[in-house]
Amino acid sequence: MSQLDAFSLAGRVALVPGGGGAIGSAMATALAGAGAKVTVVDRTQELADAVAERIRAAGGECLAIGADVLQESECERMVASTVEKFGRLDIIVNCVGGGAGKVLFDAQEYPRDAWDWIYELNVRSTLLATQAAVRAMIAGGHGGRVLNISSVRASLGINAGYSAYVAAKGAISSLTRQWATEWAKHGINVNAISPTFVDTPQVAMLLDDPAFKANVVARIPLGRVGGTGDLTGAAIFFCSDASTFVTGQILGIDGGLTATQ
Repeated sequence: MSQLDAFSLAGRVALVPGGGGAIGSAMATALAGAGAKVTVVDRTQELADAVAERIRAAGGECLAIGADVLQESECERMVASTVEKFGRLDIIVNCVGGGAGKVLFDAQEYPRDAWDWIYELNVRSTLLATQAAVRAMIAGGHGGRVLNISSVRASLGINAGYSAYVAAKGAISSLTRQWATEWAKHGINVNAISPTFVDTPQVAMLLDDPAFKANVVARIPLGRVGGTGDLTGAAIFFCSDASTFVTGQILGIDGGLTATQ
């Protein structure tokens, strides 16, 4: 067997909440390209359908589900539908989150409603989706993989009104380590990636400001912001047998940003 075979996801079933977004669609497509059967979940059914159609056109197997992962019953439904369709569940890649650029406030004035929204979007979505998925993995008895998306802002402050976002992503990193510890006995590995700015529509408002973007790029040794394709290689590693002895880790994908801090 070639060493590269360890990166294959053939025979695995992956669930991607937030799969209709820029990062989520890139993840779903990459997982399918590595051989996984994929369920794409998005709050908007049409977005999930569009990604699923692209995956099927490329020869992959994909189920598209419209669901709100802030609702526990919806998370149970998407997991049950996945198991019913494909017979098992091996992987969840949590791609719901973000929102930081829409609610920037000085720390001493940060409003409760904006704080709660960021926490719901980033933490509650990851918690509920992962709990439902892991219950199915434990019931299946064949282990599994959980991949979360944290951020460099989980460990680096920024003078730009990000209090809720840095707290939420810090929670994701902490949950990653806690879940890895608890679920190891079930053969479930839990890891996270921690990107810097990734060029997606979510952060377009920030990156469209030339001064802001220039400041960001100046602090990244590789001299650019990330693209969605910069994240997918790590995702395949963490979701495959290439990472069987890796759990509880948060991998920076940041062009060297945190190395300079």
